[in-house]
Amino acid sequence: MSRSTRGGLLRRHRDFRLLWCGETAGRFGASVTGVAMPLIAVSALDAGPFEVGLMSAAAWAPWLLLGLPVGVWVDRSPRRPIMLAAAAVSLLLFVAVPVAGRFGWLSTGLLVTVALLTGTSAVFFQTAYSAYLPSILEPDDQPEGNAKLHGSASAAQIAGLGSGGVIAQLTGAVTAMYANAATFVVSLLCLAGIRYREPRVPGTGHRHASLVGEVREGLRLIAYDPWFRALTLFGAASNLALMGYQSIQVVFLVRCVGLDPGPVGALIAATSAGGVAGALTARRVADRIGTARATLVFELGLGLFALLIPLTVPGAGVLLFVAGGFCVSAGVVGGNIVKASFQQRYCPPELLGRLTASTAFLGYGTIPLGALSGGALATVLGIRAAIAITTAGVPLAALILLFSPVRRIRDLPTTRRPPGDSRPAPDIDGEPVLPGH
Repeated sequence: MSRSTRGGLLRRHRDFRLLWCGETAGRFGASVTGVAMPLIAVSALDAGPFEVGLMSAAAWAPWLLLGLPVGVWVDRSPRRPIMLAAAAVSLLLFVAVPVAGRFGWLSTGLLVTVALLTGTSAVFFQTAYSAYLPSILEPDDQPEGNAKLHGSASAAQIAGLGSGGVIAQLTGAVTAMYANAATFVVSLLCLAGIRYREPRVPGTGHRHASLVGEVREGLRLIAYDPWFRALTLFGAASNLALMGYQSIQVVFLVRCVGLDPGPVGALIAATSAGGVAGALTARRVADRIGTARATLVFELGLGLFALLIPLTVPGAGVLLFVAGGFCVSAGVVGGNIVKASFQQRYCPPELLGRLTASTAFLGYGTIPLGALSGGALATVLGIRAAIAITTAGVPLAALILLFSPVRRIRDLPTTRRPPGDSRPAPDIDGEPVLPGH
């Protein structure tokens, strides 16, 4: 359909609408699980902060173990079948948790195993999804598509976190897992209904290159490109800090602040509302001040508010948790929208799967380390001290962007120069910017 067609993507683009519905449903279910799984561990199995952190680490460890080869496989194969298979596997695994609870088989080991296997499915799904989206949208539609997907994901996260706590309090945390399983049914139906069929991958010599060689190509893309390098290093440091406090925030709210499961879900949902604000403002801010400057505003400016979180106390003091988490969520989602649109335009399409996997390997690879460090710090120093240390890492990580080429320009580039081209690249104001600085 012509780009000049009036109306938003959800109205005029059937395949995007189905992808949007399926992704939103999946995010809702994952958010229910994000509250329900730690509550199962804390309330039903009396798990400590390190065990809760271990569960979070297991969910993200597959990015470190499998992320790189998965990127190559995604570039070699149609993306939609990979997404369908990954969603089906996750559905079966999440159903297994309440079934195990019914028969008395529930244990911390089982929860860690489910987290590990569903995390593996997420590696395949997210890598394929990131590479699939640009294929169904024209370049001019991609910023709107990214904003809508991130915005709805944040809204679904709010609803999922809030209802996850309520369901856990009313029916038990184990029962809440059925909600996640049901959303994967919706996701599967939506993905199956997409009419667009990807063209067959041509049987070129590049296709038959070795797996190691193609993995190396993706890593080389990050290592030698100053924009990918800066954003990837920042992502790795930021995720280390974010998961460090998020992996123990349920334990913090229950044991330090003294909240029940229902209010815990509501508070975390309130912080996630920042993601909606970030999605709604990302394009407007980027258009007004430039994509590079918007990245600094979202990631560094809003990241400073993370320092409010460890100051949370009972009563009105919980508003500090909400304010800090709200701003962090807004910054993360707003920054991710700008970054996703940049990558989709700047990266060659045939390398997008490998780029996604390589950045995820380096960026998401620190998430299990963050989860383990959060649990370990809480065990050794106490929960509140661990929250204080890990939240301080959020704005500190953004200093990587402040001392990178991102600080020197108004807009991130949209065209990637061939390797070896050392000509200065003008920014939107005409000021030359030397590559690598």
